[in-house]
Amino acid sequence: MQALTATSLSTDFPHAAQVAKITRHRTNSQTGKRTRETVYVITDLTSRQPSPERLATIARSQWTIENRLHIVRDTTFAEDASKIRTEHGPENMATLRSFAINLLRAAGHMNIAAALHEMSYEPFRRPLDLLGIN
Repeated sequence: MQALTATSLSTDFPHAAQVAKITRHRTNSQTGKRTRETVYVITDLTSRQPSPERLATIARSQWTIENRLHIVRDTTFAEDASKIRTEHGPENMATLRSFAINLLRAAGHMNIAAALHEMSYEPFRRPLDLLGIN
């Protein structure tokens, strides 16, 4: 990881204080294929706040969110294919999807797609039981 103080980005990103370049190396455990990806991070944190190591930790934590929430919303709920695009509809639906995922995880379900399938067996009772509404 390389981190630099942002000085020339002031017009496009007025709150930018640092820019970081992260190069990731991965090996696919199934195929053994190695890949390299370079991403750039723009942050309002000054160089005195986080070290490059801390910026790397923050960037890695974003993948935890991506893997536990966004990918589930995209694959299980087909969020990217949603036709809801006006006013607050997209944000409201994202909130409802996240609520459902978090509620199912709190109930001990690890596989959200399987949990939704299980809920569909008794759609007028199981979701209400999950919410504690009898």
